[in-house]
Amino acid sequence: MSRLPALLLTALMFVLLAPLTARADTAESVAMQLLDHLDAGEYAAAEAMFTPEMAAAVPADKLGALWESLPAQVGAARGRGPATVAAHEQTQLVTVPLHYANAVLLAQVAVEADGRISGFFIRPAPPPAAAAVDTDAGFGERDFAVVTDRGELPGTLAMPKGAGPFPAVVLVHGSGPQDRDETIGANRPFLDIARGLAAQGIAVLRYEKRTKVRPQDFAEGDYTMDEETTDDAVAAIATLASAPDVDPARLFVLGHSQGGMLAPRIAVRSGKVAGLILLAAPARSLLDLLPEQNRYLFGLDGQVSAEETAFLDRLDAQIAAVRDDGEVAAADSPLGLPAGYWRAFERVDPVADAKALQLPLLLLQGGRDFQVVDADWQRWQAAFGKDPRVTLRHYPALNHLGIAGQGPGSLAEYQQAGHVDPQLIDDAAAWIKTH
Repeated sequence: MSRLPALLLTALMFVLLAPLTARADTAESVAMQLLDHLDAGEYAAAEAMFTPEMAAAVPADKLGALWESLPAQVGAARGRGPATVAAHEQTQLVTVPLHYANAVLLAQVAVEADGRISGFFIRPAPPPAAAAVDTDAGFGERDFAVVTDRGELPGTLAMPKGAGPFPAVVLVHGSGPQDRDETIGANRPFLDIARGLAAQGIAVLRYEKRTKVRPQDFAEGDYTMDEETTDDAVAAIATLASAPDVDPARLFVLGHSQGGMLAPRIAVRSGKVAGLILLAAPARSLLDLLPEQNRYLFGLDGQVSAEETAFLDRLDAQIAAVRDDGEVAAADSPLGLPAGYWRAFERVDPVADAKALQLPLLLLQGGRDFQVVDADWQRWQAAFGKDPRVTLRHYPALNHLGIAGQGPGSLAEYQQAGHVDPQLIDDAAAWIKTH
C-alpha cells in the first residue's frame, strides 16, 4: 500500500479542538517535553501529558511500541531540528523535525490552552517544491476542483496543448492521507505520472484525497473506503468528463496500490470508465498485507527486538478482533481505524471485481515492491494471464512507487529522491492510446 506501514503515515489521533489557544512558547516547551519522555522510554509520563481522549486512544504501551519501531524503519536517531508553531483553529500545532539516519520525519503535536496534548502525528518530511512546467513542454497545468456532495477537493489538471478532445485519466491514491502528487518521502509519483502522460497527449487529473484536505469529514469515526476513496473518485470522473477538450468516451482510471484495488469498484459505480490501469494493486486482503509489511521491515536488519515482537503481536490481535463480529474500539483496531472500515475492505475481492468487468485492464507491478508482493502478482497473473482484454507488465527493478533501485526494498529508499520509470509511463500512454 502506498501508506508507509504502521506509523509513518498514520495519525495517532485526529486533533481535537480546544476552547482557547495555548501560547506558542508554552506549546513548544510541551512538545519538547513529550519528545524527551519518548526518547527516555518514559511512556507513562508521556501518556500523562495527553487529554483523556488522547490517552484512551494511545495508551503508554501502544505509544512505546510505535515510537520504538521507528529506528527499524528509518535508522538510528540523529537529533532534532528547530521547532515551528502555528495556530490551527484554536489549537497550537508544534512541528519538530526528527533526524534519523535514513530520513527526516516531522513530529506534530497539538497543544491545548491548558498544556494538554490532544493530537500527535508523525510523517515524513515533504520533498522540495516541484519545478514548474516548462513553457515548451507540450502541456500545461491548471487548478481543477473535484465537485462532490461533501464539498470540493482541490486538484490539478494537466492538459495537452493543441486541439482536443483528448483521452483523460483520473489518478486514484493509495492508502493514507495523500496529497494530489501522492507525496511519499522525497518522491511524487503522481506528479511524475501526470506530467509524463500529459506530454504524450493525455489529460490527467490528480486531486487531494479527502483524508488529507478534509479530515474533519471523518470526525464521527464511522466510515469505509467508499467515503474515503470510492465516492470521490467517481465524482472526479464525472467532473473531468465535463471539462473542455476532454473526450468523455475515453476516460480511464489509474489506481495505485489501494486505489488500484478499488479501481474496479470505482468503474462500476461510475459507469463512465473506458478502461483501468492497476499499478501495484493488492490482490489479497489488506489485513493480510499489513502484518507482512511490518514483519518484513522489522526483519531487514536480521533481528526483531522484543518491542517489535510486542508490536507485531498486538497487531495480530487487533486483526483477529476486527475479523470477529464483536465490538472493537478504534484504539484496539489496526492503525486506529474503525473496525467497520476493515470489515468493509474484507468484503472486497479485487480480482473477482476485475473479472466481473468487461473493460480493458493494464496491470503494472514492480519486482522490488515489498508492500504489494509477488504473491499478489501471481494471483493477478493466474486470473488474467490468458485474458485478451488484459495486459500485464512486470518491471524487476521497480519499487512500490514505480521507481527503479537496487537491493531489497525499504522505507529508507522512499527518502531518496527519484522518478517514476519512464518505460512504465510510456507503456501506460501507449495502452491508453490503443483503447
